[in-house]
Amino acid sequence: MFRLNKLTDYALVVMQYVAGHPEEPLHTARSLAAATLLPVPTVVKLLKELQDHGLLVSYRGVKGGYAPARPPSQITVAQIVEAIEGSIGFTECATAPGRCTLEGKCRVQDNSHIIGRTLQRALGNIKLSDLTAELAEDARVPRKSNLVTSITMSPGRVQ
Repeated sequence: MFRLNKLTDYALVVMQYVAGHPEEPLHTARSLAAATLLPVPTVVKLLKELQDHGLLVSYRGVKGGYAPARPPSQITVAQIVEAIEGSIGFTECATAPGRCTLEGKCRVQDNSHIIGRTLQRALGNIKLSDLTAELAEDARVPRKSNLVTSITMSPGRVQ
């Protein structure tokens, strides 16, 4: 199973909440923690990372808080994941060259790069606004607007 770390999961929850509540122009760390049931220190850490990566803007003062830096339709899931995790990849060698002792000898490496680029494109096509929308019950059926990426493996190549 391909998994994101817990902090990235929480970042998606926080960003979804901020984007899904436009009636509240600014959100504080405490209000976000209360609304998402996350610990305040975790939310503070996430807000800093998301701000540092240009996904949120902060406003100082008594009535200050955080707001999306851009409309939710212009923020991608890939940007949120990268803000917390770093580069998106399938294996470490695909995102951090030189760390693996098998690099250059491993047959998985080339395919890992292809899979990593596919993951990047897939997450890049999902907008924050998609996470805030309610899906209809029949949304399980793929449509052209839904992102479904396939990876076909055959001997000697990946498509």
